[in-house]
Formats: sequence, structure tokens, C-alpha cells
Amino acid sequence: MEPMLEKYACKEYLQALDLMKKHCDYNRDTIPQQKDISNFLKSRTSFRMRPVAGLLSSRNFLNGLAFRTFFCTQYIRHHSSPLYTPEPDICHELLGHAPMFANRDFCDFSQEIGLASLGASDEEIDKLARCYWFSVEFGLCRDGDNDQIKAYGAGLLSSFGELEYACGELNDGVEIPKIEPWDPYRASMQDFPITTYQPLYFLADSLQDAKIKMREYCEDLKRPFFAQYNFQTQTAFIDRPVKRRDITAV
Repeated sequence: MEPMLEKYACKEYLQALDLMKKHCDYNRDTIPQQKDISNFLKSRTSFRMRPVAGLLSSRNFLNGLAFRTFFCTQYIRHHSSPLYTPEPDICHELLGHAPMFANRDFCDFSQEIGLASLGASDEEIDKLARCYWFSVEFGLCRDGDNDQIKAYGAGLLSSFGELEYACGELNDGVEIPKIEPWDPYRASMQDFPITTYQPLYFLADSLQDAKIKMREYCEDLKRPFFAQYNFQTQTAFIDRPVKRRDITAV
């Protein structure tokens, strides 16, 4: 993967990957431990990785991001399908997601989606999940130095097959994916496949551009309250009083 990442990964990922090699035993001779990675991320960006036994609902998963917590799977893809897995596995989590969580801008971007999910309707959760998919999982951005297309989404960074498909020069006969400018309003309405390479990717001018546009989208959502995060207490607070619904009476 390293030659592919050097060629197609965004600079923020490559900088973070160097840190992971230094502090988290990312090398060819050892197996990185999730606890060590989580402790390092927490010391650097206040993000942490929490292991789970399987897939969570979109609401529960996104709610975790609001508290700078990433729910991380622990199983590994089958050896018969090394190029791609429709479900996230430990390779995807540690190679794709973990290094990006060492970048504060990316962490803030991810938390924006999480905070917007608190109190959101089911319809809005679906829209936020699509935005997450097309950014945190399969986002592209421009390299500020040479304007090349680079990957920052974990689904690309953990798959050398799809990484080259999305960012590389394709051979004759291979269908070329469609690339559109990053627009959360557009992404929130876009369906996507989970068993094949993506036919569509969204391209941000930079990670900062992706974060600003996502924040604007989240602020425009119709929600019963807006949540903010307190770093000292590691809790979320809301901007207005709310009345709890008695679900036992429903």
C-alpha cells in the first residue's frame, strides 16, 4: 500500500501516517494495537477509538462522533477478497480512518457531522450518513501544491484497488468514475452502492473547504436544538431547553 499512498493520499494523511509509524508501531514487523492508537489520538486531537463487536445504526454511530469517539470494528476481511470489503474491518479502520484522526481539521469536520446528528430526525440522519459516506469514507480533495486529486476518505485509503480507480490513470475499457465538486446538499440526496467501487466521488478544494461547507450545511438543518461540545468536560450541551418525550406513553 505504501507506494500507492505516497502517490494518491492527501498530504494530511501522509503527515499523520508518519506520526503513526513513530508512535503507534505502524510498520511491517508489528501489529498496531488499537489501545495504543486510541491513546495517541486522544493525546493529539482528543479523538478516541472505541471497539465494537459489529455494525451500529447510523444514528448511534454518528452520535459517537459528536463526542469525538469513533466506533471501531475488530474483525478482518476474508483473504479471498483483499482488494475490497463491503463492511468495515480492522484494516479499514486502522489504515484508513486512524491516521486522519491525528489531523485536527479532519477531527473537527467529523465532529460537525456528529453534533448535527444529535436530535436530528430519521430523515436528517439519512442525509448526514450520506454526507459522511461521500466525505469521511470516500472523499477526494485537491492538493494545494500541484492541484492533483488526492484521497482523504478511509474507504479509498484502505483499498489499493479503489484508490487507484478513483485517483489514478485508468486503463482502456475501465469505466471512469464521475467526480463532482463537494456539495453536502447534493451529497445528502445521493444514493450509493456498498458492494462495488463508487461510481461517483465528491472533490473538495481542501479539507478546510470540506469542513466549512459541511458546517454551513449542518447549520441549515431544521433541528430542535443546536449542540456544542465542551472539551474540558467532554460533554455536549444544547442552546435551548428541551422537553423529554415519554416514550412509554406511545
